[in-house]
Amino acid sequence: MNVAGILKTKGFNVITAAPSDTIAEISNILGSNRIGAVLIVDASGALVGVVSERDIVRGLSECGEDCLQQTASDLMTSSLITTTASETIDSVMGLMTDKRIRHLPVLDGDDLIGFISIGDIVKARMDEVEREAAALRDYIATG
Repeated sequence: MNVAGILKTKGFNVITAAPSDTIAEISNILGSNRIGAVLIVDASGALVGVVSERDIVRGLSECGEDCLQQTASDLMTSSLITTTASETIDSVMGLMTDKRIRHLPVLDGDDLIGFISIGDIVKARMDEVEREAAALRDYIATG
């Protein structure tokens, strides 16, 4: 299975925010959507960064509650690691493990087409293992 298969199941909806949104606004987006990170896009829709729960915790630890008035552009990670829809689950899992990241924007050229998390990867891998086990059970039962 590849990233395209995950997006087919999960959907292509991506929740985004603007670089000028405050960290308080970003926190509300994360909480109300029950997500761990939000992609930051500029006025033209170009991907410019990501703000994760980790970024917010780090900001709070460094600046206290004043962090909540900072903007997404103040805290976001702007050197992004991305993937494509054709990447395999195994390669993406390895990338996320090596880079110690939990979220990956999915691009088609420069166009943002999705956003996956380590949870999406684990779920897809578990589904694949369950399908393989069912196929083996069927084979043994009919063999």
